[in-house]
Amino acid sequence: MSVTFHDLSASTELPADLFKRTESDLSFFVEKVKPIIAAVKEEGDSALIRFAREFDGVQPESFSVRAEEHEFEEAFARVDAEVIEAIRFSVENVRAFHEAQKPEEMWWKEMRPGAFAGDRHVPIDAVACYVPRGKGSFPSVLIMTTVPAVVAGVPRPVVITPPGPDGRVDDATLIAARLVGIKEVYKCGGAQGVAAVAYGTQSVPKCLKIVGPGSPWVVAAKRQLSNLIDPGIPAGPSESLILADGSVSGALAALDLLIESEHGPDSSAYLVTSSRRVAEEAIAALPGYWDTIGEKRAGFSRSVLGGTHGGVVLTKDFATAVEFVNQYAPEHLEILAEEPMAVMTQIRNAGEILLGEHTPITLGNFVLGPNAVLPTNSAAKTAGPLSVFDYMKRISVGYVTRAGYQQLATKAKRFAEYEGFPGHALAVSELRDSLLKGENHD
Repeated sequence: MSVTFHDLSASTELPADLFKRTESDLSFFVEKVKPIIAAVKEEGDSALIRFAREFDGVQPESFSVRAEEHEFEEAFARVDAEVIEAIRFSVENVRAFHEAQKPEEMWWKEMRPGAFAGDRHVPIDAVACYVPRGKGSFPSVLIMTTVPAVVAGVPRPVVITPPGPDGRVDDATLIAARLVGIKEVYKCGGAQGVAAVAYGTQSVPKCLKIVGPGSPWVVAAKRQLSNLIDPGIPAGPSESLILADGSVSGALAALDLLIESEHGPDSSAYLVTSSRRVAEEAIAALPGYWDTIGEKRAGFSRSVLGGTHGGVVLTKDFATAVEFVNQYAPEHLEILAEEPMAVMTQIRNAGEILLGEHTPITLGNFVLGPNAVLPTNSAAKTAGPLSVFDYMKRISVGYVTRAGYQQLATKAKRFAEYEGFPGHALAVSELRDSLLKGENHD
């Protein structure tokens, strides 16, 4: 399969079709998830076990929905020590980043003499962290979704993830959970997993929010159940843009184009450049790279880069390439340019921006520290990466002293009268003064 080449060098117009993702139209999935959701609501664990066999191919006759303690212990025995160390390294960096990001528990400001207002930051009681598995195993996603939950102080962070055919959770994912400090891991993925934490089952606790990336099935289920559980930032199939100027190697740009395109056929990935040389070098380099990464991942990458949601885009000039990025609002953006910092200042919409030839998306996905769960499907125009703030809620706080009351009350009474709320106005009228008169208030 050849690489799709979009030659836009003759015009500054950007075709709307290039901005579509596989999750742009979820109507098919929305209808398909309805009976799955209904079954989990009615049957609980029985439905989860049935779907684990039907969708995940679970074979063992005995199957527990919750990962048991011995499974964690056995995971450590089976995984290579260097992998465990890499997981530990990632956890440390991601934790350090999110601890620095965490807001103070409360702040105050004296708005007027004697009138104080501020915010309290309080963790959400129970949050479900979704860790996908269908196209691979992702302990990195567990780290990205659970570390900020622990840092935020969520009392009950839980993980849901599809089981393998052996009825077990991926070993490295269990190790990551233990190193982060997560005690509850449940073997349910897809729409059925989302339904489980939305309704609660005999084993799976009902949660208030769900975070983490997933397939269109997961995205559709989140939308269907958004009246029961906060679906978090939109995080669907992987997508990336590599923005390159004429100073870089096209072969290097192609190397980084592989990263998100190998996730699966529902991913989206483009190299966007104003340099024909860079575009041609990238197209020439990709077949050789595909020969080295194994047929499964190469097949995914070929289908993306040779399909309707990926490839190489050649623009008329670099300003048009930058505008392509801002219209696309990618999940991942990597800037390969002579002055990447200067280019960054022109970017308004992206989930993350990785700068320069030594910062490939791979580092951001696993070990750099910032969260790699990012808004997809152009949601980066209004949303940002998963963060400590996604596991907390703000509660506004106000306190007015006797001395500070009168000035605010006078102005508030005028507002209330203008907007037609006599009860509001009465509460800050002379009646309040007479009721408080003689009482010992500071």
